[in-house]
Amino acid sequence: MTPITEQSSLYDQLENKSVEELTNYINQEDQKVAKAIKEVLPDVNRLITAIVDKLNAGGRMFYLGAGSGGRLSVLDVIELPTTYGLPKGIYNAVLAGGVNRLVDALEEKEDDINEGWDVLVASGINSGDIVVGISASGTTPFVLEGLRKCRSLNITTGCIVSNPSTPIAAQADYPVVVITGPEFITGSTRMKCGTAQKMLFDMISTTVMIRIGRIEGNSMVNVNPINDKILDRAVKILMQKTGIANYSEAKSILLDHGTVKNAMVELEKKIN
Repeated sequence: MTPITEQSSLYDQLENKSVEELTNYINQEDQKVAKAIKEVLPDVNRLITAIVDKLNAGGRMFYLGAGSGGRLSVLDVIELPTTYGLPKGIYNAVLAGGVNRLVDALEEKEDDINEGWDVLVASGINSGDIVVGISASGTTPFVLEGLRKCRSLNITTGCIVSNPSTPIAAQADYPVVVITGPEFITGSTRMKCGTAQKMLFDMISTTVMIRIGRIEGNSMVNVNPINDKILDRAVKILMQKTGIANYSEAKSILLDHGTVKNAMVELEKKIN
């Protein structure tokens, strides 16, 4: 049976369609993605809980992926140190072909059954960590073999796939199987599958960061003020959280302590 991600598009003769028709059809397909994710939220919640438990116990999180999904996982991971002040090395992405070659799109590397595991070993992977495989098809050799090796050593595994009953899901302790249906362009899983993966990465990492204490209220109290825009945001968060009315004073305090959270802690000590 043809995997759902490879089944023929519901649309044909696309070259004869107008711009208005094409964008309308794509939009119709995109609207199916959030509904598909809603169907698997219980599985997403179980995966998130497992990640939170590992991180709270001192472990690490690794995405293991190739192609569009793997690249999207890298983009998710690289934003966490700035947005949440998360120390590097806690939340990681292992990409077929190497994270340092992200823009090269080395699709042939997804067939390499050794690279993913070799990178995990070099990272000191152990039973305190969790590895989440990313594969729209659910069959990518790079991901599959990495998860197999993990399970053989009692390393917790999860996955995000877009076909039912896949080999990768069978190797996952916490599988998330989000069925988005045939792609608008037959087999082009950078589209709906990629959109689903991006939405899930946002959902997973944001919820994890909240649950491990990187957010207070709804504010980025651990944001790393690395540029003027983020510095301004952090100063205003500090003013809102502490009641400091003077912008220059709040900015000076923030720069002295590095983050809103650190500044709040020091101000509380002075008050006490």
